[in-house]
Amino acid sequence: APSAPRAPSAMFGSSSEDVVVPRAFKLLKELEKGEKGGAGLPPYLSYGLADADEDEDMRAWTGTILGPAGTTLDMRVLELAIECGSAYPERPPEMRFKTKVNLPFVKGDGTVDLKTLGVAQAWKRNNSIEDALNAVYHAMMRPECRRAPQPAEGTRY
Repeated sequence: APSAPRAPSAMFGSSSEDVVVPRAFKLLKELEKGEKGGAGLPPYLSYGLADADEDEDMRAWTGTILGPAGTTLDMRVLELAIECGSAYPERPPEMRFKTKVNLPFVKGDGTVDLKTLGVAQAWKRNNSIEDALNAVYHAMMRPECRRAPQPAEGTRY
């Protein structure tokens, strides 16, 4: 006689266990959210693969942040290159501004210093590209960043 189907909880382990989602599945889920926008994605962020046809490992992404209101970056469209290396999602993505900005957590070549932001230390595997971009956006509103003089709009690294 065939055995009765097993309950989903028996197949996937108890709910108290942390399920480790493979990197590719996690990145596909992030890509879907980034491309569709809407559903919980803040209106000031967008992201997606830089070249979906050529990047089977989903390493190279492009992100966009709309500069926060009330800052010297108000309404500017800021583009970032995002690298999800082989250690992602165990480690945060590397991010580099392509649009030139003057912010204390951005190095001279546009690289975002995730340690200065506190992102590197607090990073957990279930964090996402969106979380990293959000940290940058919120850091732009810090008192030391709000009024920082900025390069001419459209200037690039």
